[in-house]
Amino acid sequence: MTVEHPRHVVVAACLVRDGAGRVLLIRHHRRGWEMPQGRVEEGEGLLEALQREVHEETGVVISPGPLAAVWSRTSPPAALIMGFLGSYREGELQPSDETPEVAWFLPAQALEQVGHPVMRERLATLMAYDGTTAFITA
Repeated sequence: MTVEHPRHVVVAACLVRDGAGRVLLIRHHRRGWEMPQGRVEEGEGLLEALQREVHEETGVVISPGPLAAVWSRTSPPAALIMGFLGSYREGELQPSDETPEVAWFLPAQALEQVGHPVMRERLATLMAYDGTTAFITA
C-alpha cells in the first residue's frame, strides 16, 4: 500500500504597520496591490521567511508580531497561508523586480487599493485582529 503524503505550499503574509498606523502594501505585477507575502523555503523557519519576504519585497525591516490568521486552502495548489501582524522597524521603501511599487496607506485607503477579492479579504481579516487567531478554510 502506497501512502501519499500531503503537499502544501506554506506562505507567510504580513500586515505591516508603521508608527502612524499606516499599512504597507506592495503592487504585484498580476494581482495588483496586496500585503507582502511569499513562500517559506525548504529548511527555512516561518518567522525567518516572513522577515525575508517583507524585506525582499519592500526594502524594510520589520519586527514580527502575533500570528493573526491561518488560511487553509484545500483546492489545488493546496496551501497554508500564515497571516502575521508586524511593525516597521527600519529601512527605506524600495521596489523590487516582482514588486514595482511599494507604499504606505491609511487603513481605509489600503482596503480600497487592494482589488483582488481574496487579497482584500485577507487584509481585512488581519486588520480586524482582536487577539484571537482566525482559522479559515478556503
